[in-house]
Amino acid sequence: MNCNQAGINLIKSFEGFRSEAYQDQGGIWTIGYGHTKDAFSGMTCTQDEALLWLQEDLQGAESIVSNHVCVPLNSNQFSALVSFAYNIGGGNFVGSTALALLNRGGYDQIPEQLSRWNRVDGTPNAGLARRRAAEADLWNTPDDNSVSA
Repeated sequence: MNCNQAGINLIKSFEGFRSEAYQDQGGIWTIGYGHTKDAFSGMTCTQDEALLWLQEDLQGAESIVSNHVCVPLNSNQFSALVSFAYNIGGGNFVGSTALALLNRGGYDQIPEQLSRWNRVDGTPNAGLARRRAAEADLWNTPDDNSVSA
């Protein structure tokens, strides 16, 4: 399963396009649409390069979600989780309470669990809170395309 356009738009809107590498709030070098692999100080990119990196990075997040979620998801639920995993990293996603609860059938607990991931170095962050709310909204948006992840 692939992240749908609503999920891609969510990721792009919160990551934003940056043509010059910068250190994110956690101090990680980042470029394009939240791309961190091999990013370094002084690095630049075009929007086309950033879109290619986004597709590659999405594949990694999609794979993490597909390989670790054991319950059926619709495309909006899948895409919300891909955005979440893209942002917090695969290891954090795999170890999250959200994933454990979901795999036990706790669909209704996911929005609250997402909202808990709103901090940078222990400090609440308004941008992350908005992103988690947008992911929860996407999670809760009906979609008749239910598939197993």
